[in-house]
Amino acid sequence: MLELRNISFGYEKAAPLYESVNLSVEQGQRVALQAPSGFGKTTLCRIAAGYLAPRSGEVLVDGEPLPSKGTCPVQLILQHPEAAVDPRMRMAAILEEAGDIDEDLLALFGIRDEWLSRFPHELSGGELQRFCIVRALMTKPRYLIADEISTMLDPLTQLQIWQALLDVVAVQNMGLMMVSHSTRLTDFVATRVVDLTAGR
Repeated sequence: MLELRNISFGYEKAAPLYESVNLSVEQGQRVALQAPSGFGKTTLCRIAAGYLAPRSGEVLVDGEPLPSKGTCPVQLILQHPEAAVDPRMRMAAILEEAGDIDEDLLALFGIRDEWLSRFPHELSGGELQRFCIVRALMTKPRYLIADEISTMLDPLTQLQIWQALLDVVAVQNMGLMMVSHSTRLTDFVATRVVDLTAGR
């Protein structure tokens, strides 16, 4: 289980975004976070993946704190893929940051061989996001966090990416946390919706 226990967070000299948030995601669950814009959903995703440290509280995976070194069992996929890659690296090298390239995942997400030798700016947003998803999946995470990963993509690309991603999540029995402003997508993906404003 991925657990966020009594999480409080706020940026310096600013009012807290939230206090004492509790949230859990079991393996095999697909949980959607629901809250208005500006609530701090992306920040909470970053805390859950170990990108940010909370002011108080803790993040646990199967009862243990997130590791400070090595591969994290919680992987975060960002809304803007260009912010998640080094623009000076070719795509093959970007994938290899996570280990040996998985040809089956490349095929599943429709990544062409010729794209591997390109730089990030030579790909479309949808193509680049496919790489970011595959890189996260190559680490074989137990929990995956998808923060508005398809908002900027056309409807067909959204469908292709989510169908492929849900196939992998199901086969590997991952826990999934997602953020989306699309009610239709949330209804399609999530097995549970958590309203972060409840009780405030």
